[in-house]
Amino acid sequence: MKYYFSFFILCFFVFPANSQIDSKNKSTSIPAVESKKDSATTNLLLPSKPLNNNTVNGMSVPKANTALNFPKKEFSMFGEKFGNPGELYVDRLDKKSKDLKTEMGLGAKGSTTDQYFGDFKTKSKFVRVVYRDFGLQDGDYIRVLINDEIYEFRVLLTNSTKGFRLDLKEGFNKIDFLALNEGYSMPNTAEFHVIDDTGNVIAGNKWNLSTGVKATIIVVKE
Repeated sequence: MKYYFSFFILCFFVFPANSQIDSKNKSTSIPAVESKKDSATTNLLLPSKPLNNNTVNGMSVPKANTALNFPKKEFSMFGEKFGNPGELYVDRLDKKSKDLKTEMGLGAKGSTTDQYFGDFKTKSKFVRVVYRDFGLQDGDYIRVLINDEIYEFRVLLTNSTKGFRLDLKEGFNKIDFLALNEGYSMPNTAEFHVIDDTGNVIAGNKWNLSTGVKATIIVVKE
């Protein structure tokens, strides 16, 4: 009897223990719930909004120009009328240079038509004809003709005076100075004088000639 009672008590403690072990091993599945939105898309950083006011910590902040409106016309501190003031000075210098060259016979356009300097009467038996380049000595050459015949074929004009003696015949004695070139500083420039046998200057002038143009003077022996 005693053994039956002990067996009954042992079974009483064994059955609950087994039920507890089984309950521990038994798992309950929880169904997954699909999220309506991807979490990656919900956590994106949104750009910060600009401040409604123009102050930060009590200090004023200039308003940014988001339109980036650039001026349509190029800025000029001299205005429309005087866009390039250097041109005014260049024009003045060019004019001054041209006036100076014209005065000296340098760089100006020479005469393209023959020049006649007149006729002069004298009772001298001969005259001396002298000439020189009154401008820049730049390699001007002339040809001298007496009564349409070559007297000096090729003469280099220099700043020093040179010339020749001409025995006069009765009547007209025509002297031509033909410009063979214009040197390296246009045009062909020279001055001349005609001196009688007593040393008096009876004629004189200057020329500014283009190539192929001549200057003429006539000495009339009475």
